[in-house]
Formats: sequence, structure tokens, C-alpha cells
Amino acid sequence: MKHFALITGASGGIGKCIATKLAEKGYSLYLHYNKNGKAVDGLLKELEKLGGEYIPVQADLASKDGYKVLASQVFDLDAIIHNAGHSVSGLLEDLDEDEAEKLIQVHVTSPLLLTKLLVPKLIRKKSGAIVTVSSIWGETGASCEIAYSMVKGAQISFVKALSKELAPSGIRVNAVAPGAVSTSMMAGFSLEELSQISEDIPLGRLGLPEEVADGVEFLLSNRASYITGHILSINGGWHM
Repeated sequence: MKHFALITGASGGIGKCIATKLAEKGYSLYLHYNKNGKAVDGLLKELEKLGGEYIPVQADLASKDGYKVLASQVFDLDAIIHNAGHSVSGLLEDLDEDEAEKLIQVHVTSPLLLTKLLVPKLIRKKSGAIVTVSSIWGETGASCEIAYSMVKGAQISFVKALSKELAPSGIRVNAVAPGAVSTSMMAGFSLEELSQISEDIPLGRLGLPEEVADGVEFLLSNRASYITGHILSINGGWHM
């Protein structure tokens, strides 16, 4: 029997690694993207050899009704991975209002309402798991990333609350909170800045997307069958 997982933001660095890891574990996948269809096409070619069913689904989760467009393309479902997102940096006083609304829509409103539409598919099975990719800044907050810290903190509260509501239905809800990870999100930093960040991290380096994917796969697996409402920090000891 096939087990289907939806991965939002599957075209990004972490999303692609999550997709590969889950496909290797036998999952069939809904691979969500917005504009980067070329990246998903490449991912589909890489996954072909693994023998599952891999379905690209396009939707703009920054738009008001994007979550409805996405939900309409998802049928059988066993797991949801909320991974879509982007960062915004700068002083709070310089934050653009439209950018703030977009950030909230992508990270908070769309995942909330998408889950509302899709979770009945899991409840009917009395099983399943949901994992949100949050951030270290949702746990500790970051200067010059106020709005991003806010929405990532909201994701953590969402996980803790939803886990209690869905536990009686046999559905587990958890999150991973990565620190600095070598993806395109770090492209705006100079080599000197990246070196300084690495020096500040006890393990002495940035994380890898594959290490975040390992955490997601663990939380979806039966090895985590008694874990729900948990935030798994994947940050090299940067912040405790």
C-alpha cells in the first residue's frame, strides 16, 4: 500500500532533501512548488529510479486562496510536511507592509488553513503525522529578523496546540527548528560573515539540508511513535 506525503516548498534546498529522503523510505509524494517548476522537474527525474508515485502540485501560498488550490490537488494522504517559506531581514522600522503580509500568509495563514482542509484525510485513517520546518529564530528570536522570528514562533505554537487536538485521533504533530543551514537562504552572507557564524556554532560549521531531512524523516517514522508536540532543534548547539 502506498503512503503519500505532501511536502510544501519541495523545490528548495531543504525541500528537495526531504523529498529524496522520504522517497528512499518508500513514500509517494506530492511535491509542491510555486514558481520553480524547473527545480521540481529535475527532482522528479532524480526520484524516478526509486519507484514511487511523485506528483508535482503548483500553488502560490503567498496568495489568499493558494492553500485551496493546493488542497484541491491532494487526494490520498498520510503525512504533511510544512516546509514552504522565505526569510526577511532588516530593521523592523524598515519592514514593508506588503512583505509582512506575504510572510504571515506563507508561514502562518496558509499552513493553518491548508491543514484544516487536509487533516480530515488523516483523521479518517486514525493515523498520520505532520511536521513543520520552523527555525531556531522561532525559539530564540533574532535581531533584524523580527517578522521572520515572529512567524516561526507562531509555527511552534501551532505545532504544540495542534498536537494536543489531534493526539486522540492517532496523529502526531512535531517540528524541526534548523539553525544556519547551507542553502540559498544563506546566499546573502559574505564568506567572512559565514565564517563568523560557523565560529559561533559549537560544532563549528553550518548544517546541511540532508541533516534537516533526517530529522523530518525521524519524526514521521515509527521510531518517533511516542513523540508529539516536540520541537527538534537542529542547530549544532548554537542556541539551547
